Amino acid sequence: MLTFRRALVAAAFFLTIFYLISSSSLNPPSTTTPAVPKADADVETAKHASTTAVTDKSPSGADAAQQNPQGQRPIQDMSRMTLYEKLAYQFPYDVESKFPAYIWQTWKWTPAHGEFNFRDQEATWTQQHPGFIHEVITDKVAVHLIRLLYASVPEVVEAYNALPLPVLKADFFRYLILLARGGIYSDIDTYAIRSAVEWIPDSVPKDAIGLVIGIEADPDRPDWKEWYSRRIQFCQWTIQSKPGHPVLREVVSRITNVTLAMKRNGTLRGVVDKNVIEFTGPALWTDVIFEYFNDQRYFDMTHSAGSIDWKNFTGMEVSKRVGDVVVLPITSFSPGVGQMGAKEYDDPMAFVKHDFEGTWKPESERHIGENK
Repeated sequence: MLTFRRALVAAAFFLTIFYLISSSSLNPPSTTTPAVPKADADVETAKHASTTAVTDKSPSGADAAQQNPQGQRPIQDMSRMTLYEKLAYQFPYDVESKFPAYIWQTWKWTPAHGEFNFRDQEATWTQQHPGFIHEVITDKVAVHLIRLLYASVPEVVEAYNALPLPVLKADFFRYLILLARGGIYSDIDTYAIRSAVEWIPDSVPKDAIGLVIGIEADPDRPDWKEWYSRRIQFCQWTIQSKPGHPVLREVVSRITNVTLAMKRNGTLRGVVDKNVIEFTGPALWTDVIFEYFNDQRYFDMTHSAGSIDWKNFTGMEVSKRVGDVVVLPITSFSPGVGQMGAKEYDDPMAFVKHDFEGTWKPESERHIGENK
């Protein structure tokens, strides 16, 4: 017969077992994460039609421990960190996360303003992406937004404020907002032809991709250096990324360090239009991407047939994948340009149409949402 004393002992026993089970499940696991094998340094075709399966690859090295964060990150002393390390700590990269449903654009007015003159273009992004948060950031709001997002990295805020040309701030802003929040950045004078859901081929797992870029220029002419800065030039008027991607981290770090160095030695005001492409524009963007493709921190180069360079991408007509990056052909973000192999707007690979509204305006009339 169950006496009161026995019932009391049994209750105490079960409560003890319950406490031990509960505490073991509540204790966070160790923050130490095993290293992820490095991605092979090669380029794979990733067709948007039915195709063979693509081998899964993930970044590794410096970002291996950030891909599967476990428990809470310990508070660290940032005073001894490099800028690159500060950005990695503040904006960790998780390749297995989803692409944030953000669309970022910039202009001197919002769509609610009577003088906003890109309604048709802006509307296509909302129409093609129902459920996305679509923000058109004004010049004044951009300053406060950067100050808020990068309050813990004040040198980035200082560099942004120090840039002497609006077009420099335009370039820097897109990298900054994507590093901190992820999503899609696209210039205000672009039309969304197809949803970003279609940008990554079905054959590629989305939890293995953290950056989607397109080719801007593939000039197969002997005098290409007179017209373009690089033999293959990657587009930065439209970019999709997950927060914290190493390419964005490196770009932000590099622009910040160079800007502050030029500010200290008094040469920053000497930057003119012709310097923009190399300083913050597609030349810098392209260089950092190629450096990433050949970086031994993220890719295993031991079995590589050689460095990944422009020859891996010239003339491509379908998507290619390098590690956690999907590279789209020139038709995707530059359809209808009538050169370099770009096809028309009705091509299945045509995703974004660019009007290049900012190319002809004098510097005094440009604002941060306009392309160079």
